[in-house]
Amino acid sequence: MGVAALEFSARLLFPPVCAGCRRQVSEPGTVCGACWPKLRFLEKPWCEVMGTPFSHEMGDGFLSAQAIADPPPFARARAAVAYEGVARQMVQNLKFSDRTELAPWMARWMLRSGRELIADAQVVVPVPLHRRRFLMRRFNQSAELARVIARLSELPFEPDVIARVKVTRQQVGLAARERVDNVRGAFRVPEAGEMRIRGRRVLLVDDVYTTGATVSAVTKALKRGGASAVDVLTFARVLPGDFRPDEAETI
Repeated sequence: MGVAALEFSARLLFPPVCAGCRRQVSEPGTVCGACWPKLRFLEKPWCEVMGTPFSHEMGDGFLSAQAIADPPPFARARAAVAYEGVARQMVQNLKFSDRTELAPWMARWMLRSGRELIADAQVVVPVPLHRRRFLMRRFNQSAELARVIARLSELPFEPDVIARVKVTRQQVGLAARERVDNVRGAFRVPEAGEMRIRGRRVLLVDDVYTTGATVSAVTKALKRGGASAVDVLTFARVLPGDFRPDEAETI
């Protein structure tokens, strides 16, 4: 049986469903007409460092209060969508329901929002999972996104240049300060990884930016390992004022 016939048979047995509500759609990973308007894509004007949107144009180079008061270790952060509604469901489905077919579609949205970061990047690195958690989950959702981004951008994909060396608690339910403490010292660039990032600008990929604790900890480790700079690209972003540590779905 040919590839086309196999794909046709698979669609008959497993018809593609909406990434948000599971209504039947024409292509795997797509969003139905009812869910599409519920997505909030993040666009300019935004803080040039944090990537958080402004309600109106503030002028070139204008920074948010967060970027000024608490400058992050990474150079720039961007996200495709706000972490709410359908976008939240997509993240949950990818991360906890093994919906890995969503990753290519999510990554393409990330390419659009992270265009300027990708133009400057020299290597793509996903936020790593600890080996124990990887064995339980069987895949790293950040690596699934990063792999597609690297392939479409024709950039080197380096999933092993940094390791999570400490088993940490799930960040779900932790307050902002607790998240920072939870991931402190959790990441390290092994000697073999240093050779592949030394002097290079890294594009760090994750699924959700919540408080920035995880990507900041990874960024610090990458820079200690020799990276010249780090930019952060995520699929979704919890916008300032939306973070609720007591909310079970706040990743």
